[in-house]
Amino acid sequence: MPEGEQVADIEIGIFKSGRRAYGFDDIAIVPSRRTRDPEDVDISWEIDAYKFELPLLGAAMDGVMSPATAIELGRLGGLGVLNLEGLWTRYEDPTALFDEIRELDDEKATSRMQQMYQEPIIPELVTARIREMKEAGITTAASVTPQRTEQLAPAILAGEVDMLVIQGTVVSAEHVSKTVEPLNLKRFIREFEIPVIVGGCASYQAGLHLMRTGAVGVLVGVGPGNACTTRGVLGLGVPQATAIADVAGARMRHLDETGVYVHVIADGGMSKGGDVAKAITCGADAVMLGSPLSSAFEAPARGFHWGMATFHPTLPRGARVRTGVRGSLREILLGPAHENDGRMNLFGALRTAMATCGYETVKEFQKAEVMIAPALQTEGKQLQRSQGVGMGH
Repeated sequence: MPEGEQVADIEIGIFKSGRRAYGFDDIAIVPSRRTRDPEDVDISWEIDAYKFELPLLGAAMDGVMSPATAIELGRLGGLGVLNLEGLWTRYEDPTALFDEIRELDDEKATSRMQQMYQEPIIPELVTARIREMKEAGITTAASVTPQRTEQLAPAILAGEVDMLVIQGTVVSAEHVSKTVEPLNLKRFIREFEIPVIVGGCASYQAGLHLMRTGAVGVLVGVGPGNACTTRGVLGLGVPQATAIADVAGARMRHLDETGVYVHVIADGGMSKGGDVAKAITCGADAVMLGSPLSSAFEAPARGFHWGMATFHPTLPRGARVRTGVRGSLREILLGPAHENDGRMNLFGALRTAMATCGYETVKEFQKAEVMIAPALQTEGKQLQRSQGVGMGH
C-alpha cells in the first residue's frame, strides 16, 4: 500500500479503528479468459545467483528439516533451511531425542523439549552440519535468530553456507534495547559475504524497512503456522493474504526507489495446494512450508511438528502437533497424489492453477484476479462435510 493512500478503517470502538484483513480461506482465485497446458507452465524461481525448480523453502524447524531432509529437498528442486539453533547443532546425534518427542504425552511435551533445548549450541557442529549439506552438491541455507547472528557468524562462514536466513517471530530493522547492543541488520548484511533473507514481518512499513537493509528476501508471516501459538499467547498477527499483499506493495515501492527487486516469501499458514497458489497470487515469489513437509517419511520427526518458539524457556509460543505421515517428500511436493484433499502434490496443484488461469510464470501469476469469497470453503460441500471426506475434514 503506497504511503498516503487511504484505506477505509472499520470502527472497533470509539477509541480504536482498524483495517479489515483476510486469510487464505477468505479469498478465491478467479479464472481468466485464457487457459494453457500445465506442461507449458514454468514454476521455477531465482533468487540472487541461485535458481530452483520449485519456489519453495523448507522451514527451519527441527521436526521438518535435518541435513538429510535438506539434501533430498534440494534434489527435488527446493531449498531446505536448517535451524542452526536446534537439536542438530546441540547434539552429535539427536535421533533418539526425536524418537522420545514422538512418544511424549501432550501435557509433558513442552516442558521436556525445554529441557532438551537447554543444551548449548556447539559452533563446530554448526560448521559440520552446513558442510554435510554442501558436500551433497545442493545449494545450502541455514537459519539463525537475530540474537545469535553475530555469535554464530564465524562458524557459519567456516561452513560456507550459500544463503543465510535471519529469522524470528518478528524481526525489525530497528531493534531498540537499553541493556545490550542489538544486531544492526543493515551493517551486518552489508559486511556479510553471503546473501541474507530476513523475517518475519506482516506489514507494508516493516517489510519496506527490512528490504532497505539489503536483504535479498523477506519472510512474511507472524503466527500463521500450524504449530504456532503466537497469536494466542501475544495477540500478534496479520492474516496471511493481507500480509503478503501489503509486503508485496512494499516490494514495488522499494523497486521504484532503488531498482532492486527483493523477494517476498510467504512463511506459514499453507497446508494445501490451493493455499500455495493463493500466496503467489497475493504477491509472494516463493513459499516457506513447515507442517506439510513434516508429514514426509524423510522428515526427522516423522509426523510431528513444532515451531521455533515452542521450547522458549519462559514463554513458549508453539505446540507440538501431530501431522501424521502422508507419503514421501516427492509425493507431497510433486505427486502423484492418492488423496483428494489438496495436501499432496502441492506444486503440481500450483502448476495446474496457473495453467487453468492462463499464466506461464510465477511472476505473471501474481497478476491473477482474486475476490473475497467467504463461501469458498463451504459452498456446495455439504456431503463432503457430513461424510468427512475431501474438503470436509
